[in-house]
Amino acid sequence: MEITQQCVVALTWTLKDTLGEDLDVLNEPVEFLVGGDDLLKKVEEALQGHVAGDVLELHLEPEEAFGDFNDQLIFLEPRALFPDVLEAGMSFDGAALPEGLSPELPREGLYTVAEIYPEHVVLDGNHPLAGIALRLKLGVAGVREATEDEIGSGTAGTGFFNIAPGGPNGQHLH
Repeated sequence: MEITQQCVVALTWTLKDTLGEDLDVLNEPVEFLVGGDDLLKKVEEALQGHVAGDVLELHLEPEEAFGDFNDQLIFLEPRALFPDVLEAGMSFDGAALPEGLSPELPREGLYTVAEIYPEHVVLDGNHPLAGIALRLKLGVAGVREATEDEIGSGTAGTGFFNIAPGGPNGQHLH
């Protein structure tokens, strides 16, 4: 079956920066909905018409991936508002951040603790890969029709580079 809109693809990948450093490697196939919210637009476009067994290599500029770095998403906040146990690299959902922070800090999105000082914490609302050009080697491990539930929810259950604990800087991008 060829990849088209509204199908599910099982992908493996190796993600590198332009210096060739590995940023993330996914050896076991993970399913993503094409035509939903799981994949970047440029990746979806490149996958069209491919079949299981194909390998693609993509170069993504920041604007095609996770955007340019935005210094308006850096916030200096009082250390006392945060839990005692706090480490650089920890992530917080904006909605779960403590009360009393800067009123201009958007409550949607994910924030990473960039630095910790005795009196202040630096929060970064940029995606960890913002401002970085990426090289992505994709392996198509399988293609199937999407279910009605997957089409309705816009996902096969995994977003593209959702942040979860465990990878570089305490985060795993998958």
